[in-house]
Amino acid sequence: MSSQAADASTPDGGGPAADVSIPDVGGPAADVSTPAARGAPRARVVVGLSGGVDSAVAALLLLEAGYEVQGLFMSNWEEDDAYCTSARDYQDARAIARELGIVLHRVNFSEQYREQVFSHFLDEYRAGRTPNPDVACNREIKFGLCLEYALRLGTDWFATGHYARRLDADDGPALYQALDEEKDQSYFLHAVERARLARVLMPLGELRKPQVRERARRAGLRVYDKPDSTGICFIGERPFGEFLSRYLPHCPGPIETLDGRRLGEHRGLPFYTLGQRAGLTLGGLRGFAAEPWYVAGKDPRRNVLWVVQRHEQRRLEAHRVRIGRINWLAAPRTDGFPAQVRLRHRQPLQSAHVRVLAGGGALLTFEAGQRAATPGQYAVLYEAGRCLGGAVIEAVDLSQEDACRPPLRSLAGTISTSSSAPLPQGSPG
Repeated sequence: MSSQAADASTPDGGGPAADVSIPDVGGPAADVSTPAARGAPRARVVVGLSGGVDSAVAALLLLEAGYEVQGLFMSNWEEDDAYCTSARDYQDARAIARELGIVLHRVNFSEQYREQVFSHFLDEYRAGRTPNPDVACNREIKFGLCLEYALRLGTDWFATGHYARRLDADDGPALYQALDEEKDQSYFLHAVERARLARVLMPLGELRKPQVRERARRAGLRVYDKPDSTGICFIGERPFGEFLSRYLPHCPGPIETLDGRRLGEHRGLPFYTLGQRAGLTLGGLRGFAAEPWYVAGKDPRRNVLWVVQRHEQRRLEAHRVRIGRINWLAAPRTDGFPAQVRLRHRQPLQSAHVRVLAGGGALLTFEAGQRAATPGQYAVLYEAGRCLGGAVIEAVDLSQEDACRPPLRSLAGTISTSSSAPLPQGSPG
C-alpha cells in the first residue's frame, strides 16, 4: 500500500442536503457484504473510518474489490479528559489512511450530536427511562448526517465497519444479522431509515472478528490488535454514574419493597435501571433473607425506587411489552404475526407474537417471561435472520401470573413512556 494519503479535513458538517433517494434495487437478492457482488468496479465509496480495526478492514476489503475508496473521520464528542479518545482515534485513522493510500476527510458533528442524540439521552433519564444512545447515534449521525456528508463528496456508496449484512431483497434493501453472532450489531441499526440503507455497504457481515484482525495483520495495519471501543457511542468508557451526575442533579428518595416497607435511600431515580443489582447498598437488613436486591421499578411521582430480592426475581418478568411506532426495514405488516425479538443487545432471540396496533405501534406477547424488560430500550424484530425493524419499549406488563405483584397502573408512571394507559387486553391476533 502507498505510504502517502491526502488529509482533506473539514471543520463542520455544513453544506446543502444530499440526495439519499432510494435507487432501483429490484431483482434477485444480492450479497453486498462482499463488495464485488455489486459488479461496480471503480465505483466510489466513502468509508466511515473510526480509527479502529473494523472500519480499517472494511476499507481494505473495498480496495481489494476494486472500489475507489476514501475515508471519513467523524468527531462527535469533544472533551479534554482521560476518557475521550477522539484525538487518539483521529491519529489512528490518519495512520490507516496512509497505510492504505486513501484520502481521509474529517468532519465535526459535535454540536449536532449534543442536540440530536445527547439531549434526548438526558431527557429519557430525567423521565425515569433507560435510553440507548447508540441506536439514536446510528439513526441521526452515522447514517444520517454522515451519510449525507459522504454523498455530498460525490460518492456512490457509504460503508461502515458494522457487523451486519446489507442485502438487496425483492422488496428493497434488507438488513440481516452478521455471520458472527457474538459481534452482530443489527440491533443497533434497526432505527436507520430504510431508504438510507440502499446507499450503504457493510463488508464485514460475513466475517468473524478473528478473521478481521488477521486480515489487518497481514495487510500491515498497525491497528490490527487495537482493543474494541466500549461505552457510550462516541463518549467512551467512563464511570457512568459520575458522568451522569455532571448533567442530572441528585434527588434522593426512599427505596421500598413492593409492599411499601422502606429500606433505605437512593440518590436519584435516573441513576438506576430495572434489574440493576450494584449500587443499592442494602445488605444486612434485619427481617430479610441474606440475598441480593434488584431494582424492580420506579415511581417518579413519589420519587420511590422499588426493589425485590433474588427469590422474588419472578416479579421482574414480563410476558407482554408495548412498543412505539415501528421503523420497518421490510414491508410493513398490519396483521398479527410470529417473530423473534431481542429486547437488548446480545440477548438470545425470544419467540413472541406481534400484534400491530393503531398508530403503528405493537403489542408483543412472549412465550417466556422477559426479565427486566426496560422502557426506553428497544425491541427489535427478526424473521429468519432478517431484521424487520423495531421500536422503543413504552410499557411493560409485570402483572401477569402473579397476583402479589402491584398492578400495571401502579408501575406505569415509571416503566412506561409518557402514557400510563394500561396495555390492550384480549388475545393476540
